Formats: sequence, C-alpha cells, structure tokens
Amino acid sequence: MQISANNPNRKSWLHVDKNSDFPIQNIPFGVFLTRDDIITIGTRIGDTAIDLGALHQLGYFDDIPLTDDIFLQDSLNDFIADGRKTWRMVRNRIADIFDEENDTLKNNKKHKEIVLFRLDEIEMQLPVQIGDYTDFYSSIEHATNVGTMFRDPDNALLPNWLHIPVGYHGRSSSIIPSGIPVHRPQGQTIPADSDTPVFGPSKLVDFELEMAFITTDANDLGEPIPVNEAEEYIFGLVLFNDWSARDIQKWEYVPLGPFLAKNFASSISPWIVTLDALEPYRVEGPKPLKPQLPYLQYKGKKSFDINLEVALKPKTAKETVICKSNFKYMYWNMSQQLAHHTVNGCPVNSGDMMGSGTISGPTPDSYGSMLELTWKGSKPITLEDGSERKFINDYDTVIMRGFCEKEGTRIGFGEVSTQLLPVYNPKKNK
Repeated sequence: MQISANNPNRKSWLHVDKNSDFPIQNIPFGVFLTRDDIITIGTRIGDTAIDLGALHQLGYFDDIPLTDDIFLQDSLNDFIADGRKTWRMVRNRIADIFDEENDTLKNNKKHKEIVLFRLDEIEMQLPVQIGDYTDFYSSIEHATNVGTMFRDPDNALLPNWLHIPVGYHGRSSSIIPSGIPVHRPQGQTIPADSDTPVFGPSKLVDFELEMAFITTDANDLGEPIPVNEAEEYIFGLVLFNDWSARDIQKWEYVPLGPFLAKNFASSISPWIVTLDALEPYRVEGPKPLKPQLPYLQYKGKKSFDINLEVALKPKTAKETVICKSNFKYMYWNMSQQLAHHTVNGCPVNSGDMMGSGTISGPTPDSYGSMLELTWKGSKPITLEDGSERKFINDYDTVIMRGFCEKEGTRIGFGEVSTQLLPVYNPKKNK
C-alpha cells in the first residue's frame, strides 16, 4: 500500500508554522487527556491536537476495519497490535481528512469543536503500556569513549562489541513522559582510595541521548525475527533520555551490569513518529569493521538521518545547547537490534520499547552524555549564564530535540524535557 500521507506537496487546512516538527506529512500518535478529562488516542498537526476517538465515532474511519473502541483507550498497544497495514491506512486517511483540498471536516464547525484541541487544552500521557524495555549499547563512538576512559585506550571496545548488538534488560516501570520531573537517586558508591562503599545521593547524575523504538506483536516463543523483516514489527520512534548515575554505576555494574544506576528514571517524548513517516530519510549506516554473522546481515538502507540536540537549562537561566548528534551514527541499526534480541527465541510484544543506547558522533560536540562531553568531569562545560557543569545539578532541566529535514519537508519529534529535583524528601513531597 502506498504511503500517500508522505506526499511532500500536501498541505493542511490547519495552521502549521514553517519550522514545525508536525506538518501534515508527520501524523504521529500519542495519548492525551482532554479539557473534559477524557483520555483518548490522538495525533497532531502543527499546534493542533486531534482526538482520533471522536473522529472515529463521527464516522471518519468507517471503511477501515477498526474496532469501535480502538482509539478510546489509555494506550496505543491495541492499535499497534493491528499491524502496519492498519497504521498505514489510518495515517493516509488522517492526511486526507486534513488536506487543504478536503472540505468535509474543514467546513463542519460542530465536528471541529469536538475533534480539535489547542495544545494548552490537553495533557500528554505515556503513549504505550510498556511491558518490557531493553537498552542497547550501539554507538561505536560512545563505546570507544567509555572504554578509553575506564579501560585501556588501545582496547577500548570489548571483544564482543563488533560482533553483537550489546544490550541489557531495563526497568519499564520508571519510564515517564516529557514534563515529569526526576529525583536525584541514592545508592551505594565507592569513594576514591577506599574499598568500603558508602550510601548517599549520586553526585554524578547524567543524561544519555538516545532514541527508542516501539514494537508490535512480533513472534512466538522460540521464533526468531529475520533481520530483513524486522521493520514490519517496528511501529515508530521516540526521543529517549536514559538517565544515569555514573558513580552508582561504577560500583555496581560488575559482574552483572546496570541496575540502580539506570532504573530510577528514563524519559520519552510523548508523540510516537511512525517508521512510515521517516521513510524519506533513510541513509546508509556505518560499514562493519568486522564481518557480521549471517543473521545480522541486512539489505538496503536501515539507518535514518535524524538530527539530535541536547540543551541544559538551569533553574533561573536560559538554556544552552551542549550537544548536536545524529541517529545515523549508530553502528548497530534497529533491524539488527531486533533480530539479535529474538534470535534466541525471545518473544516481543505490542508496546515493548528498545533504547538505542547513547548516540555519540565523531566530534566532541556530538557526544551524547555529560560523561563524554566533560570527559569524566575533567573538562567542565560553561553555560550561557557563566556557570559550569561537570554533571547535572539539582533543578537543571535536560531538553532533547530531534528532527529530519529534506527538500523542504521537516519531520520532528518535539522534545523530551525533564527537570532533576533533589533527593526525594517524604516531608516535602507529601
């Protein structure tokens, strides 16, 4: 089926700013609470939120095989489980409804009052119920930088890194949407020149610039997903800030890997941009430095040219952009990650989330974490207000943005913005 929603010449009768992340060619999916305290599945064009539940009830999707309540739910899981054919039909229909040449809804004032919302009239929610979450470690620049800092610079990459997409299973219960603050975590750390740990707040809280993809029901127990079929089971992507406590991580990660340092919070942008919307922005990925096993060898372009940036905003000052990177730098792409994740027969479900791992580029200004940007704190960053940062301070807000742009069409993700609060205090937080 053709992706007519992607037509670069299509314009909407809704107002869309020139540099909006959400032109009619995007049509992302999310979940929001309306002004009437009704939770619904929706989409967005420009700065207008669209209630898909109401649109469906009014008959605008009548000839598409959808259940009556498919958009009247508090998550996208069931819609995602319907598969790519349904996603594509719905996106194409939405594009037709809001095309400037279509007057059906445009001239129906009563329907528009039911379906359309200003952004200040809604409250975005977590878009999916995330059953399982896996985080990968797939940027060769990031892995090399970390290996150089903590191990032998001549052997920065561990022996397995060029052969498998390294990953670990994270904690889905602490994944939150943009706008929800995070408290500084506590845990065990090991002081310098000591062999005895102490308990207390992390002093080295960090962000990790990532993207995450959302899967649909994909395979039965024992059934691998072939690398060249993997995209059929990927619904879309979000921006992903995988918060980290570097000092806790240093003490706990041997022998079994990340735990408390990584599971206290991860933040995502609330609008899921579909893989279909990103189709025009495919690019070649990095060439393998060593031969890859057959189950990881793929055909075609599996990487995407997504510009990424991170800004840091102190409590009472303007933001400073501290990093600019790109999703195309990933050594292991999403298809390889999903193929490897399931090659042992691990089943994947609708609403599962897979983090890319920190996305670092080849230059110091493209490093995707404070750990790298300040090189373990040895090179502090100076912000616009003159203050310095080695890691994230209390009341700092980390803002991540991402967009694709080609031949005058821009597809974006909006932003994921999260403030770091002090350690949780039961008396102050009641």
